[in-house]
Amino acid sequence: MTGGLQHATAPARTAIVTGADSGIGKATALALARDGHDVGFTWHDSAEGAADTAAQIESLGRRAHRLWLDTTDLPSCAPAIGQLAASLGSLDVFVNNVGVGLMASVVETTYEDWQRILDTNLNGAFLCLQTAARLLQAGGRGGRMVVVTSIHAHQPRVGYGAYCASKFGLDGLVKTLALELSGDAITVNAVAPGEIATHLPPEETRHPHQIPRPGLPLGHPGTAAEIADVIAFLASPSASYVTGASWEVDGGMAQMGAQASSHLTSNRWREARR
Repeated sequence: MTGGLQHATAPARTAIVTGADSGIGKATALALARDGHDVGFTWHDSAEGAADTAAQIESLGRRAHRLWLDTTDLPSCAPAIGQLAASLGSLDVFVNNVGVGLMASVVETTYEDWQRILDTNLNGAFLCLQTAARLLQAGGRGGRMVVVTSIHAHQPRVGYGAYCASKFGLDGLVKTLALELSGDAITVNAVAPGEIATHLPPEETRHPHQIPRPGLPLGHPGTAAEIADVIAFLASPSASYVTGASWEVDGGMAQMGAQASSHLTSNRWREARR
């Protein structure tokens, strides 16, 4: 107390991230915690990974709340986001990160696999995003929503029919939400990663930037932290005039074509030749 006046401490900003037990989700949760957010997150695959994420958030001086969620269990999606927001006491930032892939041609994709990919990547995401949007609207102080899509939300790839369909749909949902929530001072943006080294085999000890990818202009895969840094920017006050955008964080893959980037085996494309 100074001069007879008590100065109230501003409440901490809060964020929810889905799928933060590993990879991009984990890196994002930690980036937001470093930026001063208390973080609630869902996890699915690794209880140990989720515990580590929570411990790292707390080591940064922020609160952490975690909850297991399978987004193919559609009725559980909205309650999970609501429960995390209640634990945090508010919601300022929501990051939808959960996603799975499938390598199969369209004619060989079973309906069961198709439904699993669409439920995980799009239908479950819709329910989580809808709930987060309602919470942000009710909070009355604006907010940020960031959705992790894929370069394959912009460019198709052979063998990725179900995945591309889910990500193209998610990209359209982002753009529509950006329009619908603009009057509430809520921005909605997507981050579209290219090849990100989140599932390297144990025998691979090189840093991702040391792994050659001739078909990528930057010549190597990216890291989860490089995606998280862009998400953290879009969640920050510095991105207050960005909405409805999809940021390609892909080492230049989109300029090459998603098919070419992984199939080129030499750097001859860099040469100006007749």
